[in-house]
Amino acid sequence: MNHSLKLLSNKLTSILLLACWLSACGGGSAPVVQNPAPPPVDTSPITYSGPVGATADVQQFKLALWDNISSKERCGACHVQDQQSPSFARNDDINLAYSAANSLVNLTSAQDSTLVTKVAGGHNCWLASDSACADIMTTWISNWANVENNANEIILEAPLAKEPGANKNFPASNELFSSTVYPLLETYCANCHTNSATIPISPYFASSDISEAYGAAKARIELDNPANSRFVGRLRDEFHNCWSDCASNANELVMAIQQMADAIELTLLDEKLVNSKALSLFEGTLATGGGRFEKDVIAKWEFKTGKGGTAFDTSGVDPAMNLSLNGQYSWINGWGIQLVKGKAQSSTASSKKLYDLITATNEFSIEAWVVPANVTQEGPARIISYSGGAENRNFTLGQSLYNYDALLRTSNTDNNGDPALSTADADEDLQAGLQHVVLNYDPINGRQLFINGVFTEDLDNTAPGDLNNWNSTYAFVLGSEVSGEFTWAGSIRMVAIHNRVLSAEQITQNFEVGIGQKFFLLFDVSSITQINQSYVVFETSLYDSYSYLFSEPFFISLDDNAVIEPAPLKGMRIGINGREASVGQVFVNLDTSVNQAEYVAGQGQILSRLGTIIPLEKGAELDEFFLTFEQLGRQTNVVVEADPPLPAEAVDLSAQSDIGMRNFAEINASMATLTGVSQNNSAVKAAYEQLKQQLPAVTNMGSFLASNQMAVTQMAIKYCDQLVESSSLRPAFFSGFDFSQAASSAFTDQDKSLIFNPLITKVLGQNISTQPESSAVANELDTLLELLTDCSAGKVCDANYTKTVVKALCAATLGSAAVTLQ
Repeated sequence: MNHSLKLLSNKLTSILLLACWLSACGGGSAPVVQNPAPPPVDTSPITYSGPVGATADVQQFKLALWDNISSKERCGACHVQDQQSPSFARNDDINLAYSAANSLVNLTSAQDSTLVTKVAGGHNCWLASDSACADIMTTWISNWANVENNANEIILEAPLAKEPGANKNFPASNELFSSTVYPLLETYCANCHTNSATIPISPYFASSDISEAYGAAKARIELDNPANSRFVGRLRDEFHNCWSDCASNANELVMAIQQMADAIELTLLDEKLVNSKALSLFEGTLATGGGRFEKDVIAKWEFKTGKGGTAFDTSGVDPAMNLSLNGQYSWINGWGIQLVKGKAQSSTASSKKLYDLITATNEFSIEAWVVPANVTQEGPARIISYSGGAENRNFTLGQSLYNYDALLRTSNTDNNGDPALSTADADEDLQAGLQHVVLNYDPINGRQLFINGVFTEDLDNTAPGDLNNWNSTYAFVLGSEVSGEFTWAGSIRMVAIHNRVLSAEQITQNFEVGIGQKFFLLFDVSSITQINQSYVVFETSLYDSYSYLFSEPFFISLDDNAVIEPAPLKGMRIGINGREASVGQVFVNLDTSVNQAEYVAGQGQILSRLGTIIPLEKGAELDEFFLTFEQLGRQTNVVVEADPPLPAEAVDLSAQSDIGMRNFAEINASMATLTGVSQNNSAVKAAYEQLKQQLPAVTNMGSFLASNQMAVTQMAIKYCDQLVESSSLRPAFFSGFDFSQAASSAFTDQDKSLIFNPLITKVLGQNISTQPESSAVANELDTLLELLTDCSAGKVCDANYTKTVVKALCAATLGSAAVTLQ
């Protein structure tokens, strides 16, 4: 087997990289792409010069609430003296403003305050999102109450009892959809709602891939009442993208959906089932009891809006760092955004808040709930960044394969935040699932990473420094660099920036609170157990845009005087839209008993610590859930499981190649052995730590990328540089060659084999049939030598350049397939 073509490709790559490396080229970072700052608005509080606060609570009211609402852009335009009552934003006497405000707030449950419910209903909200205004107002009132958002008691509320109804459900096949509704969507919506559109807009229900289109369309079609479908409402009520007359276009869609619905039979509940009463997600009790530690939050994004192109900063700390969404992104039901090749970026003007408030304390925490799309992303791919381009940043939290990377500019790191702190390769801390990630930094402990409430134990080997060299003109961005490079694919459910570090206890506290919009679903089983007001309760949330998370069921009676009679409970299943879900039934093996001994008054009895995922079908507003049991109390339903299908006949896989790639550790060790340069050489070690995530991670040739080859070439250049510059290694390796001669004559006056032979002998070995032929490699090196020693056009070919030529010949050989293949 001859690898000369591969060697030539490696050689040419080496020439280009070597030329760039030797002349210290690079051109710096890509230009910063900055979103324009929003137009200035008068959000500053009115200058107050009236009487001082009579008590400490009045002063706290002024600092936490009045200063934030007194501007004319907010409440100060109306609710002031001699204008609109109540005058809680008056600017003549803070004590009178305090008196007026007290009747409008609930300091023990800030979210229930009148001020919150008013802006939540759209009253003078200063943002495009009423819910964002409500969240911010809640924060200001909580700050007045001087609480740390401790958990409030959640009062379970009994839902309206109803039997599981007859439902029309989407068939597994997309054939009916493709012949009824899809033709209209494909004809009139494909300019936007496809992933191939000039400006793709999710969801892709007009995709040329019918399966993708069907999956995206289900949540926008109401089979039981076609006229109420989201598709119809967009045309009929919002006049969105009508192709002629909106009313007639809406009727066309109603008829198409009705045609589809008429061909689907009702799903009737099996009479043999032992089933609970039914309810939908939003008929549950909202499980928002607070509990997060947010005393030092200066920016926060919870992505509650669910639509539009802006993610609002709801920290309540001005200026608000609202994020503009660009590229390929979509909103996640239950709060969050999904990024593919998209980003969410703040303006440089509002991002300066981070510079001002973090450099003042010289410490911070970045906290996020993220779901990496895969474990193959490199770069590192930018998850969260406050930067000015690919090579300049204040901080970045990124991903490299199974690792989280923390880059931070301090007085002891460079402008790119290197050397980075990365989680250990062997630990594989980063997984393609929902994870709570915290990056802490303070001048004593340096950088620390916590995953799901636990310290990763990766120690920061770079001494902590100060943040005085931060750049105040950078922009905050999620999902990529500000320049659009190093994109990250995945979902972000929440991000918070604190200008103090979170303690280990506070991190655990925030992790245990969880994330997203959650509900307690109370499934009424009173008629089965004969226990008054008895329920099996699940904590339920939208896990993503395609599924629900059901977790940790417990039994409870809302009657404090109820007697908990023993009731066996076996084989519990979750039902959706009239039949048991086909997947996710992790509670079928449940075999327990409700009893007084294990029941705790006011808290109930835990049935399981497990959780499961149930596919979303019609959408959160329409999907109806219920429970079934093989036995509950005295009622039973014998379930005979169907025989599992026979396993498919084994298929012979294609033959595996006998040839593989060396992985990053093997390449590093091989280069050290071949050149004699120690792996602990400071220059080599630094290059390896920087490049190892870009080197091949596995031995499968099919996974070898161009970026892998670039990293191999750079490592080869570094090893060859250290070899040629070493006064002891160089003469031992290239015995007899005079490096003091100018390049214009050194390779003509001396035998070129003094350079070629050691390289070929060391790298190719002797009499190995699978290595390139020595003569072919010598010819390639000779051709390269001629190119390098063409000293025309004023090129300086002195003795220093002689070393450069030898380094290039060495790197072309060392970085070739002769080393990387095994």
